[in-house]
Amino acid sequence: MKSIAILGSTGSIGRQTLNVVGALPVSFRIVALAAGKNVHEIAAQTLRHRPELVSLADATHAAELRERLRAANHAPLPEIQWGSEGLLAVATHPGAAIVVSAAVGVVGLGATYAAVRAGKRVALSNKEVLVAAGELVMAAAKAAGVELLPVDSEHNAIHQCLRSGRHEEVRRLILTASGGPFRKTPLAKMAAATPEEALAHPKWRMGQRITIDSATLLNKGFELIEAHWLFDMPPDRIDVVVHPQSTVHSMVEFVDGSILAQLGPTDMRMPIQYALTYPERVASNGVELDWSAFRRLDFEKVSTRRFPCLRLAREALRQGGAQPCALNAADEVAVAAFLEQRIAFSGIARVIENVLERMPRVHLRAIGDVAGADHEARRLAQEEVERQRVHVAVAH
Repeated sequence: MKSIAILGSTGSIGRQTLNVVGALPVSFRIVALAAGKNVHEIAAQTLRHRPELVSLADATHAAELRERLRAANHAPLPEIQWGSEGLLAVATHPGAAIVVSAAVGVVGLGATYAAVRAGKRVALSNKEVLVAAGELVMAAAKAAGVELLPVDSEHNAIHQCLRSGRHEEVRRLILTASGGPFRKTPLAKMAAATPEEALAHPKWRMGQRITIDSATLLNKGFELIEAHWLFDMPPDRIDVVVHPQSTVHSMVEFVDGSILAQLGPTDMRMPIQYALTYPERVASNGVELDWSAFRRLDFEKVSTRRFPCLRLAREALRQGGAQPCALNAADEVAVAAFLEQRIAFSGIARVIENVLERMPRVHLRAIGDVAGADHEARRLAQEEVERQRVHVAVAH
């Protein structure tokens, strides 16, 4: 039986991880959970899975959880912590063999880094971990002799395909993208898209930021950066293609011309279970591809004119240092401004590009440097947002 700790247990990936664990009670047990402020959900998870340690965002919500558990006559009470120290305690829980990193944003970076250094196997869903600090995290993983197993469906697919050949036999990695809601939209109309239009993803129901990142295709830029670090592959040997059916999750081309593709349903329980049970495979929780709905596979080249954010991600990775961290921070600020209708949809890429141009070229020497780079990039992004607002106001 493997013991599991989850960072971000009340989010989508956290909940689906608990679904997988619940379906395989002989294989897994939960020893620690970390959440934000959703006390109702974390209380239900605690009552069902009986972790030894639970952490919440702050002392107020931790106290509320304690009272809820007492009212439910839950005994013995788990240890309850909060804040960054609580998150760290969950990530390094001595009884946890696997840490699922599903906390959203840079908040989960420090805890995930600590889990790696503590020798935990990490099932990685948090994009910011490798986008903002890939070099540092992978160096720590190598030093600790641990493997990061990707939970994102694209990287999980590549991980599965790579089991069929040696690293030196790989010609390139191919990430697939749905193309989002603007795959065929005229460029002029796309530039003036509303938040409602950008959030109308044809395939997925996700959080607002990741849905907008899918509309700009920056989500694939982040995944390209992640793939570089996860699989030790040069950026010029990682391609992105548009695949609107989202049936092929990603592909690996080998030097002999063979291409292996991983196909599957759009159900995150499959890659989660793969990461938890690796290197074994066990019977799934009813996850299977609906072949009756499987008619065709289309693939299209990505237009960087339509999706300039993908080009910006490649440039940030090429420059290295703090630039990928700045890419992530600038995007978060720009997406929030777009959703608040303070900048246009086309302004997201402009904010990111200007921040990358203005960002100091510094090397991240320690994990603490990431917070400083993130803060500076956000400051620059806010300035760029205000500059765009002034220009819009003058134009009107």
